[in-house]
Amino acid sequence: MNIYTLGPAGTNCEKAAHQYMEKQHWSGQINLRTTLEDALDDLLSSPEPGVLMGCIVYPQLHELVFRHLDCLKLVDHHLMDTHDMVFATNQSHTINRIGSHPAPVSLLNQLKALGSSPDIVLCTSNSEAALQCAQGSIDACITTMAAAHANKLEIARNFGPVPMGFSIHLKT
Repeated sequence: MNIYTLGPAGTNCEKAAHQYMEKQHWSGQINLRTTLEDALDDLLSSPEPGVLMGCIVYPQLHELVFRHLDCLKLVDHHLMDTHDMVFATNQSHTINRIGSHPAPVSLLNQLKALGSSPDIVLCTSNSEAALQCAQGSIDACITTMAAAHANKLEIARNFGPVPMGFSIHLKT
């Protein structure tokens, strides 16, 4: 059984997919895509059996579910603690642009010392925010500890793990 979910590597969805695959004793592939919408398109076009795994706080998960009631069925859920969520920087001297996936962007409210209001750049995933920060298109980001380390970012604040749910949708 294949799992289609949000990538790139280092997302909480990837962590959840590995845990769920192990828990179910499945062999198969974890297919990481830029968005859950892309993951669903690939799942539906694949001749292989598979599931879509979506984080329950993914901003448009409700649209994916209700638009595809004819070909997707909610069959399970997986609960886990996310990777530690962090505020990370590329060691820029000033923070003018901060990247974040829409879901955890409100973590920025916990940061008091951001100075003048930086621009918020919405990214397709926590891992993508870390990648954009490492490449210098943004100065800082909300991301996972795993993605921050993979991209050699400096951790400025650790918010810790977040108890989270992931929905499992079977292609019917």
